[in-house]
Amino acid sequence: MLWVTLLALSLLHKSLVECQPTQNSSPPGVQPPLGTDNLSFPWSRLRLPRYIIPLQYDLFLHPNLTTLSFTGSVRIQIDVQNNTNWVVLHSKGLQIFKATILNQNLVHLSDQVLPVLHNPSHEQIGIFSPRVLSSGQKYFLHIEFGAELVEGFNGFYSSTYRTSTGETRTLASTHFEPTSARMAFPCFDEPNFKANFSVRIRRSPELIALSNMPVVKTLEINDNLLEDWFAVSVKMSTYLVAFVICDFRSITATTSSGVKVSIYAAPGKWHQTHYALEVAVKMLDFYEEYFNIPYPLPKQDLIAIPDFQVGAMENWGLTTYRETSLLYDPLTSSVSNKLWVTMVIGHELAHQWFGNLVTMAWWNDIWLNEGFARYMEFISVEATYPELSVEEYMLNTCFLGIGLDSLNSSRPISSAAENPTEIEQMFDTVSYDKGACVLHMLRHFLTDDVFQSGIVRYLRKYSYKNAHNQDLWDSLTNTCSEEDFISGKHCYSGSQATKNAYLFAGEHLNLTAMMNTWTLQKGIPLVTVMRKGNRLLLRQDRFLRTVLPSDPLWPALQKGFLWHIPLTYKADGSSTIHRHLMTTPTDSVHIGEDVSWVKVNTDMTGYYVVHYEDNGWDEMTKLLRENHTALSYKDRTQLIHNAIQLVTAGHLPINKALDLIGYLRQETHTVPLLQGLGYLEAIYHVIEKRKEPELTHNLGTYILRFFRDLVDRQTWSDSGSMSERRLRSKVISLACHLEDPRCLQQAHQSFTDWLKSNGTLNLPTDVAETVYSVGAQDDHGWASLLHKYNISLSEALKHQILSALTCSRDISKLERLLELGLEGKVIRSQDLASLILMVGSSPQGHHLAWNFVKKNWDTLVKKFQLGSSSIRHIIIGTTGQFSYPEELTEVQSFFESIKEQSSQLRATQVALDNMQKNVRWFQRNRETLRSWLHEQMK
Repeated sequence: MLWVTLLALSLLHKSLVECQPTQNSSPPGVQPPLGTDNLSFPWSRLRLPRYIIPLQYDLFLHPNLTTLSFTGSVRIQIDVQNNTNWVVLHSKGLQIFKATILNQNLVHLSDQVLPVLHNPSHEQIGIFSPRVLSSGQKYFLHIEFGAELVEGFNGFYSSTYRTSTGETRTLASTHFEPTSARMAFPCFDEPNFKANFSVRIRRSPELIALSNMPVVKTLEINDNLLEDWFAVSVKMSTYLVAFVICDFRSITATTSSGVKVSIYAAPGKWHQTHYALEVAVKMLDFYEEYFNIPYPLPKQDLIAIPDFQVGAMENWGLTTYRETSLLYDPLTSSVSNKLWVTMVIGHELAHQWFGNLVTMAWWNDIWLNEGFARYMEFISVEATYPELSVEEYMLNTCFLGIGLDSLNSSRPISSAAENPTEIEQMFDTVSYDKGACVLHMLRHFLTDDVFQSGIVRYLRKYSYKNAHNQDLWDSLTNTCSEEDFISGKHCYSGSQATKNAYLFAGEHLNLTAMMNTWTLQKGIPLVTVMRKGNRLLLRQDRFLRTVLPSDPLWPALQKGFLWHIPLTYKADGSSTIHRHLMTTPTDSVHIGEDVSWVKVNTDMTGYYVVHYEDNGWDEMTKLLRENHTALSYKDRTQLIHNAIQLVTAGHLPINKALDLIGYLRQETHTVPLLQGLGYLEAIYHVIEKRKEPELTHNLGTYILRFFRDLVDRQTWSDSGSMSERRLRSKVISLACHLEDPRCLQQAHQSFTDWLKSNGTLNLPTDVAETVYSVGAQDDHGWASLLHKYNISLSEALKHQILSALTCSRDISKLERLLELGLEGKVIRSQDLASLILMVGSSPQGHHLAWNFVKKNWDTLVKKFQLGSSSIRHIIIGTTGQFSYPEELTEVQSFFESIKEQSSQLRATQVALDNMQKNVRWFQRNRETLRSWLHEQMK
């Protein structure tokens, strides 16, 4: 809602003029007392005032890796746009030693040190100038400061790694997104305060310093200190500033356009950087061509940080990564690890244009950064590494989005976010996965060429600026202002007969109106279709998995929801993809009399769920069993997904969905096989955590019997295509979990061979985790694995082993792992969240993990920050398979006990929605499932 944003900005501008402190009226030269006793903090809002604009930061930092502290100074050139005595900016956890203001000639405005007031609740400081700062003038704000290097993962923090000889070494690194630059230096820490940055870093000679730009000179301060001066950056937001001080090694190559690309890692892991270098060079070449805009910096560094909370961060020219997201060891990394590294690099390098070059105006539209980068992962990897079959993952990305979006606790893609906790929570499935899927729908709707030319227009027009949703829609529809047309830079035409309009399936479309239905309202549509003669009747509702149509709440939760849905469908006897824009609650399309079946949402390019009413699902089941190749693998996968989701939502009996999955005996494509197998496994995992041994046993037996041929066809090797290897990992893992004798025997033998080799044998990476999981069941195997975990320099291998260790049925061993994770030495704190989820996914650790979270809640929040993805995953993950009403009540009680914190988190409501969904699923489907399995076992 651009008009709301503009209204808010205009009101804010008005208030800036009206809310100036009384000192503003002081005539130049008047010197009120410089103590703080008679001064009150001049600003009451979370967002900074707009009357001072930063132009350039000259930043000096001197970190001490022995004392784990740093000192520094910053000189900010500011442009004053209203007369004022105050400069208000961000600072968090910094000790301010001195603040002065200088005029354009670098002459101090006051002979005395200026008062600095603090507002910790808003993470702001106010600096008082006794001489009025005049509108239209530029000044220099000089601040000297210091702080401890943070222990966590945000701001300017310390990290450690262990060498191959066991020595522990320290480094310092940064992570500023979204609101943590203020923890490293005082700044205007909002995305639309773009400025240039000149950085100097003082260091010991044995270390190196990295920042966004290349080093232009290094000065020798004394025998023990050097000072690196970095080139001045392009205009960018504070959250993209980065610096690292370490002793890492690097390898380097150059792109076809001359950009220097380097991969940095701890010295003992240098040999794991070669694949990342190859990917980064290919990706930068691809993006320069795709966006038709040169990469604007002379270099791009990628560095693997040993302690890193998220997957990676797109700091301009210095992207930082968790080690598992950048390093690839051919001996221990699986094919999934390889794909992950490729996609993460593709994601972060896409950000160099989407996010860095053009930045959202405020965090409510973070999806403009993250949704695009997530979608560009697929476009870039498909173009550069087609053998990785990345397009097979796109469906799963949309399924993840639907999973959250079909809960009432979801949110619109574009949502209000003001304080740091709210902003942090915007980095979620909605921004990333739903954002990517809505863009995927838009690309297929507009065609590849129109989509690509539109985003190039968007990037060019808003380079080094900030943008809103509307700016993207205008760019995609060739909408031009007269000024744009005259300049001729971005637009195809000066005026249009139908502004913001496309012709789609013979209908004019208002793209803004359409896309607002996808970005400004939460949820996902359910399109119900029914055959009636030669017409297909259509109805759209909001798809909810927590509330049934028979519930009293249903009408209220449906009220006001309407989407403009670009429908596609195929019918038998034709390869034509039919298109229809559905903009009303009910609609119909002509399909002809002789059509025996119609499949809606072709290849699932649209972000909506489809329900085939009356006997529609029986027709789909019949089609799959008799001629499944009449549909694409994407269509078959979507049918499996939609059927299972409709069971959860109460629209379809579970036996109907299981009957449909039954066609998989004839399936040869890995994606629908993985989808069907994954849902059966998910149902099994929830059931095995209940006191229903007969139901658990029968389902496990059915799965093994049903997939017997598939299990027996798997080889315990790393041979085959990407798709075949993904399937092998999943099938063998599930077979051993279900205690298939042949699987267990092979795993035991492989583990014995690995132990005899003293850990020097490299197991096939596709099955290594399963082998370790089986081996971890006895004391000797578990202890051997923990030792190997402790000494290994391969993060991929460590992750496989940690997952295996959590499969132990010994509660005391699981408790020990959780304590090691909390301690943060053997198991790093960055891995604690995933460790908790791994423990919680097993029947033995199910309640153990949740009780651990309750007991250590305050510690976890301190480690990860309240709104972080780690806390979100912990809350949703540890409760996600609770299915008893008593468990729901108990979790509600805990959230109530921490209400001051839980009320700030969307994740708590998501967790409760999930549990409510599970409770109702069992109440509705348990007996039907029991009967269906009984029939299958005959």
